[in-house]
Amino acid sequence: MARPLKRFVCQSCGAVANKWSGRCESCGEWNTITEESAPAPGPAGGGLARGGKGRLLEFAGLTGTTPQPPRYKSGIAEFDRVCGGGLVVGSALLIGGDPGIGKSTLLLQVAAALARQHTSCAYISGEEALDQVRLRAERLGLGDAPVQLTAATSVRDIVATLERPDAPKVAVIDSIQTMWLDTVDSTPGTVTQVRASSQALVELAKRRGIAVLLVGHVTKDGAIAGPRVLEHMVDTVLYFEGERGHQFRIL
Repeated sequence: MARPLKRFVCQSCGAVANKWSGRCESCGEWNTITEESAPAPGPAGGGLARGGKGRLLEFAGLTGTTPQPPRYKSGIAEFDRVCGGGLVVGSALLIGGDPGIGKSTLLLQVAAALARQHTSCAYISGEEALDQVRLRAERLGLGDAPVQLTAATSVRDIVATLERPDAPKVAVIDSIQTMWLDTVDSTPGTVTQVRASSQALVELAKRRGIAVLLVGHVTKDGAIAGPRVLEHMVDTVLYFEGERGHQFRIL
């Protein structure tokens, strides 16, 4: 039986190396390289050699005949203003911030505001139990909001749920570092899992027209944890900042 292939991936920048070292040569960070299983090698000449010719694409002009769908407006004026007037249909937003800064609280308020304006919204928690989220909702006076709440970490289960015809129009994923895909042989939170999980959720947003809001943790250096490519996969990157002892936060 052939031995599984291994590779060493930097958890800060996503660079891949053939052997372990204490310092990443790409970003210069120390003790960020971990061992992961490498994907199975494809056929000679790449994956295009196996499937034959692709289909011909049809081109269209810049001016379309169908009107753009309206944005999802939460009614929270400052949040909608930061998002350019509301959430775009089929968009993916990444919201980062320090632990405890209030990312989950803010997005629960946004989800409740959208749900109260008849925009079906789901809040998928990967870090907290349902009772914890409910307690926060009661403290904020949002217990009566028709938000669809669940706790899950499997991206396959989340995608299957959001593929239904009656799926919500807005989905909050809290957080992307807790999500995992069973086709990737690595633990949740690693570069490979974060990248694969984000790609599956972003692809779902584009295909089904669901506005997806991803919560991302921030490292001690102030950067969103995970590969920098994650920030290029989404449509918008928002940072939630402020001092815990002060009343105001900046998005």
